Amino acid sequence: MDIATMTTAWLTPEERFGWWHDMTASTLIPTAMGSDRAADFEASARVLNLGDVQVSDMAYPMLTVARTPRLIQRADPGYVQLSLTLSGNMGLSHLGRQALLGSGDLAVYSSSEPFDGWAGPEGAAPVRQLLLHLPRAALPLTGEQVDRIAGTRIPGGEGFAALLVQFLTHIARNPQQFGPQDAPRLATTLIDLLSHTIAQRLDALSALPPESRERSLLLQVQDFIRGHLHDPGLTPDAVAAAHHISTRSLHRLFQRHGLTVAAWIRLQRLESCRRDLADPRLAARPIQAVAARWGFSRPADFTRAFRAAYGVPPSEYRRHRTAGH
Repeated sequence: MDIATMTTAWLTPEERFGWWHDMTASTLIPTAMGSDRAADFEASARVLNLGDVQVSDMAYPMLTVARTPRLIQRADPGYVQLSLTLSGNMGLSHLGRQALLGSGDLAVYSSSEPFDGWAGPEGAAPVRQLLLHLPRAALPLTGEQVDRIAGTRIPGGEGFAALLVQFLTHIARNPQQFGPQDAPRLATTLIDLLSHTIAQRLDALSALPPESRERSLLLQVQDFIRGHLHDPGLTPDAVAAAHHISTRSLHRLFQRHGLTVAAWIRLQRLESCRRDLADPRLAARPIQAVAARWGFSRPADFTRAFRAAYGVPPSEYRRHRTAGH
C-alpha cells in the first residue's frame, strides 16, 4: 500500500501553515486558505494512494478554504471529493447550497465549481476529517447527477452512506491490513459505494451499471450477515428474503465472486469466536457461551468446525492465546 504520512511537527511554527497550504494544494484541490491558528498551525495527514483514488486522514485546527473562480480558471483537475467529518464541525457552501456538517456527516463537492468551507474543533481536540478524492470521470454518473447532490449534507448512518462510512473508515484506520495488490479492488469498492450513495439520494439506483449494482449488493448482503451472526436462524433463505431476492440469485451472487453463502456465514462466525477466545477480558466466559453468542447452537458442531478451520480445538486455542496474560 502506498502510504504517505505528513505532519507539521518537524517544521518551525512560522513555516507550518504555509507548508500545509502547499501540501493540500498539491495532493488535493488548490484552494485559498486561512486560519486563526496560522501562527502555529499543528496538523497531520496520512494519505493512501489507490491509483486514481486517494484516501486522506487529516487532523488540523480551525480552518477556512475557498475554491475561487480564479483558481478554477488557472487549473481544474476535474476531481470530486467526498468529505466525512469524524470530529469537530464543518460548513460548506457550494452550487448555491449551504450544509452544516457534524460527526458522521458526508458531503460531496467538485473542483470544477467554486466552494467555500470552514472547519472548527470542539474543545481542545483537532478537527478530524476523511477525504475520498477521485476523478469525476471515474463515477458512472452524469455530471448533472453529481451536481444535484453536491453541497448537501448526507447523513452517514443510513443506506449505502452507512456502508461507505464503514468501509472508508476501516481503510483509513487499518491501512497495514492491505498490500499494493489490494489497491485496485479497494478503489473499485469505494467508487461503487460513493456512486450508490449519490444514486440512492437521487432515487436513481437503476441508472448505475449492472456490475456496480452487483458488487454493492454483495457488500450489502455481507454487512447484513455480519450484523446477524448471533441468530441461529441466519440461513441463505433468510438472507435472500431480507434483500428481496431469490435464494438462487443469492447463491449465484456469491458464486460469481468465488464464494458460497453458507461457507461465508460459517467463516464469519468462526472468526468472531476466534477473536473472543483470544481476548483475555473474556477468559471467564464459557466456550459454549462464546459459540452461542455467534450463532452456534450445538457445541459439538462448533468444536468440530473450529478444529477444521484452525487445527486445534477451541479450548486449546484459548489456552495458548491467553497464556501470556
